[in-house]
Parts: sequence; structure tokens; C-alpha cells
Amino acid sequence: MFNVPALVKRLVIGRAMRSEELGGTLLPKRLALPIFASDPLSSVAYATQEILLVLTLGGLAYLHFTPWIAGAVVALMTVVVLSYRQVVYAYPSGGGSYEVASTNLGPSAGLVVAASLLVDYVMTVAVSVASGVDNIISALPALNDYRVLLAVGFVALLTAMNLRGVRESGHAFAAPTYLFIGGVLIMVITGLIRYALGDAPVAETAAYGIAPQKSDAHLAGLALVMLVLRAFSSGCTALTGVEAISNGVPAFRKPKSKNAAATLVAMGGIAIAMFVGVTTLALISKVHVTDDACRLTGLDGDCGSYTQRTVIAQVAAAVFGGEHSVGFFFIQAATALVLILAANTAFNGFPMLASILAKDRYLPHQLHNRGDRLAFSNGILALAVVAAALLWGFKASVTSLIHLYILGVFTSFTLSQLGMVRHWNQELATEHDPVVRRRHHSTRAINALGACVTGLVLVIVLVTKFTEGAWLAVLAATVLWLMMRGIRRHYDATSAELAVEDPHAELASPSRVLAIVLVSRLHKPTMRALAYARASHPDRLEALTVSVDRDEVAALRESWDEYDIDVPLKVIDSPYREVTRPVVEYVRAIRRDSPRDIVAVFIPEYVVGHWWENLLHNQSALWLKSRLLFTPGVMVTSVPWQLTSSAHANHPARRAPGSVRRGEPQRPRAGADRSRGTGHG
Repeated sequence: MFNVPALVKRLVIGRAMRSEELGGTLLPKRLALPIFASDPLSSVAYATQEILLVLTLGGLAYLHFTPWIAGAVVALMTVVVLSYRQVVYAYPSGGGSYEVASTNLGPSAGLVVAASLLVDYVMTVAVSVASGVDNIISALPALNDYRVLLAVGFVALLTAMNLRGVRESGHAFAAPTYLFIGGVLIMVITGLIRYALGDAPVAETAAYGIAPQKSDAHLAGLALVMLVLRAFSSGCTALTGVEAISNGVPAFRKPKSKNAAATLVAMGGIAIAMFVGVTTLALISKVHVTDDACRLTGLDGDCGSYTQRTVIAQVAAAVFGGEHSVGFFFIQAATALVLILAANTAFNGFPMLASILAKDRYLPHQLHNRGDRLAFSNGILALAVVAAALLWGFKASVTSLIHLYILGVFTSFTLSQLGMVRHWNQELATEHDPVVRRRHHSTRAINALGACVTGLVLVIVLVTKFTEGAWLAVLAATVLWLMMRGIRRHYDATSAELAVEDPHAELASPSRVLAIVLVSRLHKPTMRALAYARASHPDRLEALTVSVDRDEVAALRESWDEYDIDVPLKVIDSPYREVTRPVVEYVRAIRRDSPRDIVAVFIPEYVVGHWWENLLHNQSALWLKSRLLFTPGVMVTSVPWQLTSSAHANHPARRAPGSVRRGEPQRPRAGADRSRGTGHG
């Protein structure tokens, strides 16, 4: 008999891997790049658009600020990449910004970084998938009505791929990422060659004007500064995901730090080249894009039914000869695919960081456990559920989601660079070699510059985006920070309470052991429970039943005497027909009278072969167990009785190796969808 869920799981996820195979999952640089850098590489598909969307709030008058803003974003990315290169070498264990801040600035600062990054990883999935769906709709507008369904479906697909393991997902995602890089670079080179030859590409919206959002199109002073700063903060979405490589150093092949640093530099160089190229072509082809199509002037027809193409789609159409060209569809397909796959950066970063936090007892221990394919499966599933909920709640709208984005990543940037400055100060305090000291001074200068610049950007992002939705990200990070501190307090209190103080006293035997067998009627499960209880050699043994129906109790006494059972039968009267409360009160009364005695309660239970059979049996034993577990000095023992239906379940030996793991709930045996009914009551 096949276990259908287990079969589907094996088809989707693959065979379970042994712990010894973990080394085979380590990544070479060619696979690490698409896995950890797909987010910053794909951000070029919408970073330019976000700059233009803000600048066109004032019409077309302020588009001349675009090159300066793009230049500032490039400079910032350069500084951040160089700064994180130092992190990769100094902290190769995979904690990244969290470890740097925790070690050098204290646990509270580390938790601020962790909370910010966890929120940002969720936003990475939501924004990347929503943006990918946008590009699909740019090529196929008829799919606009299915936007949310497509987005949630892509999240499910990414989840399944990542559950198969880091290396396997890397093989699946490498080709689309490299095709996107190659396609964008070819588009940029082609467009620039056409411009140099006097045949500049022209966007489909070049002839349209844009009406300012407000009647007064003239901005000056503080209003103009705020507009430019807001455009800059939106363009900084190009930096999202840069820190993922520093969090994923343990996933690289040896030498880990060297390979991670090389991948980080390659990612930075490629991302800058593509971002500059797309922005340049957008200006050359005069792409005009706005947050509301009805602000486009010169538009024929109903503006409400007009679907604006993304900036990269308009550039591709202009460069390759229209919306029906092969180049246009290639860029759209590659862009949509890589934007969706860009969420994979978060699917690797979030579970890794959550695992480290779980190890440090700031998150549930289950997030530190690896699944069948040696991936952090619980973290992957948690990320997928929250991201899908966001996409559903915000209707997969990039414009709505983008305001919640990038705040967290710049918080981690700033605190990690401050932590690195302190790290180098500590190193310099003990280092006397002049050559090494000079090297430390230069790296400290890089990190100090990174801290200043990213701190400034953090303030800009907070000021310009707070009222537009960024407050939700701040609130989420604050709640997460408080929750993690609460979890740590719980684990610390539990450890302190469970610590062995006096081994000899802890091992001292109880004065007496009183065994109680719960009985509803006299049948085989009851006889087995009595036998097991007797085999434990208690100081006193008795059977206990609750009198709900006097005729049933009378029949039970008659059977008890007929079979001459030498165990005394205790009957508790229950005038209100309750079962659980009288038993619990009776056991607690024994504990009050003899606090040094141990009470062992034996409960007969049915084992059935089908889940629906549980519905046909009373579950009073489950309630009894749940109540008795809160009574000190009481041990509860389940005595199973296998019904005939349980024999049809698959043999337990067929269970996949490693299907039960430390810290995870025990799963049913393969093919044996076993649920426990109760033989009591």
C-alpha cells in the first residue's frame, strides 16, 4: 500500500540525504553567484524605474537629476561591496551583519540587525516576485487579472526548488541568471552602438508628456531636495541582497572566505555595469514612466485601460526594434525569470540567518534543523508563508510593496560597518607589526566610510519613505526584535530551571510509587494496561473508573469479580458526568497527602490505521493526559493496543532514513498514517 503524501514528497523534494553528504552540497563560485547574488543583479530591472517614478512626480522637468542620482547609487554600492568584503574575511562563520554587530556592539544591536534583515528578506521575496510578474504582464497584458495567483504560484515553486537543497536549486537557477546578465549586457552594448552611430533608440513613451502630480510643477529649496533624496532612496533598491554573500560564506567551497569575496566583487561589478547601462539607455531613448497612466499627456484612448510597460521592457523594445522582436521577448522572459528567481537570495539568506538565531536561542530550535535535503526546511517554509501572505494582502503590487523595502537592509549595513570599525580598533590595540597595522588602518577607513554613507542613506530612506508605508517595516522589525528577546528569556529561564544542582538529590528514589490504571470497561486493552502496570512493580496498584452511568459501573464490578482480578477497583462518583476533572482531582489529592510519592497513571489507547477511525472513538484519554502533565510528581504512560486496521499500514522499516530529527516533531512512519484513538472511556 503506497503512502501517497510520502510519494509526492519524494517526487517534489527528492531522496533524503545523509548528514555525511553535506560536504557535497558546497558551492563553487559559478553556482554561488546566481544563488546569493541574483537579488542585487536583478534589481537593475527596476532600480532605474523607481528613480524615474519619483522624479516624474514633478513632470519631466527634473529628469536631468537622473544621472547624478544613479552615480550616487553606484558610489554607494562600491563602498558597500568593499565594506562587506572585509566582513567576509573577518567573520567567515556565516553570521554576516548579525555576527559583526553582536560581537562588537552587543546582543541588542545584533538583534536589531537580525530583525531588520529577516523583514527585508521577506520583502525581497515579495518585491522580486511581484516585479517578475509585472514583466510577464508587460509582455502578455491579458494576464493582468491573474497577477496575485501568478505571484503566489511562483512563491510555491521557489519553495519546492529550495527544499531540494542549495546545490540543486543553484543548478536550476544558474542558467536564467546568466542569460539575464548576458541579455542585458548585449542590449546595453547594442543600444550604445546605435546611439554612437546616430541611430538612437526611441522608447514608445518618448512622445508622451507627464503632468506634474500637483498643479504647481515648480519645486525649489527644501521641496526639491526632498524629491531628489526620495528618488535616491528609491534607487537604492539596487543594493538589496548585497549582504547575502556574507551570510552564506559556510555554503562556499574552500577556501570559503576567498571564494565568497571573489563572488562579492564579481556581483558588484556586474550589477554596476548593468545598472549604469539600463539607466543610460532609459535616458537616451527618453523613457517616460509614471505612477498613474492618466498623468501621461498625449495618450490616445482611455488612460484607465492603458498598461504601462516597465522601463527595461521599453528599453528592450526600443533597442531591438519593437515589442514583437525576438530581442524584446528574450529580455522580458529573462527579466521576469530572474526577478522571480531573485527571491532565491532570500530563500538562502533567511533560513541561514534564522538557523544561526535559533542556535543562539533567539528563535525556535526547529529553525536550526536541516531537512531531508540538508536545507533549513523550516526556515524556507516560514519565509514562503509570510511572503505569500504579503503578496496576497498587497495584491502583488510593486508600487505598494516597494515602500516597505530596503529600510531593513540599510539598518544592517550601518550597524555592521560600525561593528567592523570597532573590530579593527580592537585588532589595532594588540597588533604591533607595521605592515599589518597599515592594512588594518586602510580597511578600517573603508568600513568607517561605509558606516557614514549607509547611515546617511538610512536616515534619508526613513524620512522619505516612513509615511508611505515604511512604518510597517519598522513596526514589523520592532515586534520581531521584542519576540526574539522574549524567546531568549524563555530558553534561558528553562535552562536555569532544568539545570542539575545536586546530582545525588536528583537521583534519590521516591518514597513510594502508586500505579493507577484508568478503566472504562473490562476488555483486552484494560488487561494489557493492568499487566504492564504490574510489571513495573509499584508499591501499590489500583484500577480507577469514573461512575457516569450506574448500570455500566455495576456491569464493570460484576465482570471484575467474575474474572477474579486481584487489583482493587476504585470508583469515583461523577454527578455531572465529567470524566477528566474527577480523575485529575483524585490524583492531585494523592499528591497532596503524600508529596514524596510518585503517581504513575497507565492509560489504555487504541492504535488505528486510518485517521478517520479516530473520529469513531472517544478522545477522553487525550484530555486526561494534557491535564495530568501539569501535575508535579505524576507520570503518564500510554499502553497501546493495535486494532486490526493498523496491521494494514506499511511496515515501519520502510521509513526513510533520517525522517525523525532532533528538534522536529516525529513524523508518522512511511505509509503508516497512524493516529491514536483511546481505549479509555
